[in-house]
Amino acid sequence: MRLLSGALASRLHSPLLPLARARPRCVPRSSSALACRASSSAAPAGDGGARKPWLFVGLGNPGKMYQRTRHNVGFEMIDVIAEAEGISLSSMQFKAMVGKGRIGDVPIMLAKPQTFMNASGESVGQLVSYYKIPHNQVLVMYDDLDLPFVKLRLLPKGGHGGHNGMRSIINHLKQDRDFPRLRIGIGRPPGKMDPANFVLRPFTKKEQEELDFTFHRGLEAVRIMSLEGFNKSATFVNTAQSLKC
Repeated sequence: MRLLSGALASRLHSPLLPLARARPRCVPRSSSALACRASSSAAPAGDGGARKPWLFVGLGNPGKMYQRTRHNVGFEMIDVIAEAEGISLSSMQFKAMVGKGRIGDVPIMLAKPQTFMNASGESVGQLVSYYKIPHNQVLVMYDDLDLPFVKLRLLPKGGHGGHNGMRSIINHLKQDRDFPRLRIGIGRPPGKMDPANFVLRPFTKKEQEELDFTFHRGLEAVRIMSLEGFNKSATFVNTAQSLKC
């Protein structure tokens, strides 16, 4: 995603607005096949049996005015995971809405930083430090202008690509870029529209329907990552395939 204009930056540092509630979705609980593989596929714990959780972070802006906009697809992805896995995002920790649960027997944490997009690293850095989560178990999910609409790309590491939320996270992880990220394509703005205006536009009903299918793929990717590791999840996401019901 390219660097956004100063106009967007100024809009994203307004006073904190009330957290918008996630809308209900029809998403399945963890599949029994994946859950059954948890005990045999998950990496064994190396510190007295205590397994470090996966930290799944979705980027966005708090407040009703930003709900369901393109810049908030990271928040929506977290809401989908939370609903499907029965996790309540009811705790405020380190400037983030946080929920804890499990996929199979693997502990996970979900987080939605409430700092506004450009300061996301303030929250993520503190969560990672406090819970001593290895950086390769921190998955950040966010919008990407440079990916076609609804396309997903899962990478093990990389730069910020001009995305200010990712720039902030890298800065607060002491310039470490070796953490996975799930990029969610929102496409390029039409004509000569300012990207700052485009990312704050809501989705049409048709676009939201397409996006819901993408969120389902993201949910399955998170389940596979938790139970079978990053590589299998990346193969699932990055290889063209059709989902069979």
